[in-house]
Amino acid sequence: MTGTVSPHPVIVVGSGPTGLLLAGDLAAAGVPVTLVERRPRKISNLSRAFGVHARTLEQLDARGLADELIATGSTITRLRLFRRLSLDLGTLPSRFPFLLITPQYEVERLLERRARELGVEFRYESEVVGLRQDADGADLDVRGADGTVVTHRAAYVVGTDGHRSAVREALGLPFPGTSVIKSLILADVRLAERPDSVLTVNGAGNAFAMIASFGDGWYRVMGWNRDHEVPDDAPLDLDEVKEIARRALGTDYGMHDARWLSRFHSDERQVPRYRVGRVLLAGDAAHIHSPAGGQGMNTGLQDAANLGWKLAAVVQGRASDGFLDTYEAERHPVGKAVLRSSGGLVRLARAHQPALRAVRALVSAFANIARPVRTKALAQISGIGYRYPAARGAHRLVGTRMPDVALESGRLYEALRGGRFVLIAPRALPEPYGNRAGREDLPAVERWAGESRTTVLVRPDGYVAWAAEDADAAAIEKGLTVQFA
Repeated sequence: MTGTVSPHPVIVVGSGPTGLLLAGDLAAAGVPVTLVERRPRKISNLSRAFGVHARTLEQLDARGLADELIATGSTITRLRLFRRLSLDLGTLPSRFPFLLITPQYEVERLLERRARELGVEFRYESEVVGLRQDADGADLDVRGADGTVVTHRAAYVVGTDGHRSAVREALGLPFPGTSVIKSLILADVRLAERPDSVLTVNGAGNAFAMIASFGDGWYRVMGWNRDHEVPDDAPLDLDEVKEIARRALGTDYGMHDARWLSRFHSDERQVPRYRVGRVLLAGDAAHIHSPAGGQGMNTGLQDAANLGWKLAAVVQGRASDGFLDTYEAERHPVGKAVLRSSGGLVRLARAHQPALRAVRALVSAFANIARPVRTKALAQISGIGYRYPAARGAHRLVGTRMPDVALESGRLYEALRGGRFVLIAPRALPEPYGNRAGREDLPAVERWAGESRTTVLVRPDGYVAWAAEDADAAAIEKGLTVQFA
């Protein structure tokens, strides 16, 4: 073991989508960051996630990446569940009223490129083997490819290293939960026959299958057979995948040339705490969900969007260390809600007892005729419906996601690309504060394109920090104090 080195104020462990977005956001804010990854440098084309929801696309839009990512895949505007329930994504109040079907490796490719361009230091083939912390920082023991262990000192460490997180284990945190589905199968294949839609989903009897098009001739297949639940390491061949597809979908579409076959089980787990002193957890290191609704990767990316600007503010002295507690306060309930909703979907999908099937039919029928139920379901699955806690007496907008409203200068999510708070003021209001040249601690000032009289302070992650009606300059100055409270 060599001595202690202090490369950067923040070390992020894990270069999946969550870690890449977080590291890029920190670097964009001017915080030097090191990203430690156990695997060699390679973006795998065999990753599990394939759906990007509206709220995630909005966050990527705020980083100038959404349109490029959309070009890599296909979109769908309707989700069908249990053959009876249909959710119209086209009604979402978003610039992205659809689900983007694109493989996770496309998301990682864009986020890695951004992180590199912003100066993130990558350390591949580097495995975390120890972690200690004190009041001033954390020491991370990292073993390199040659077996040498080096201790890295940082002000903060963030574990985004997946469901088998070494950072979480080093903290000694439990990861309570259960296995929801045993022996799910995944495969990337080519098809002789093209399905009618980008996403094909169905269940029949004791089988379930889903086929998603990557748009490049490859298709992701996910399936499950209640009559053949075996350990994850049991052999899997293409014939088994085809059999599950035929049972669930009525055809295997002429599957051939599988480039990847995998068997896994689906867990529902969440750590009790997202922060322990100088160490934080995000993404699958903090919570894992059933694949129902495709919310896993999306939830992790939202964790990163919430944490990045807060951690930057603390490291740069613009906020106290205690401000980081708001990360857990805001994101832990969301992770719990996603656990509940995705778990409910998968349990209904697996229903085989007559009573449970009747419940599923009733839920589907009620959701189809009750608009508020459909609206809430869409808001949760897409991610746009979550709101964060607000102080008693706060304006009704505080804590809500701010839509991509029209400004005199363009769109809000274009204005958020600067990584700063954005103050949207009525056009009739004089400049709310004086000379702000070089004042990066002050929000960017924008004006409504219309005649709104509401003044809104939007956080870098697109949520409302403060709002008021008919506010004058003095009220705005007071409102700005909530930025890092």
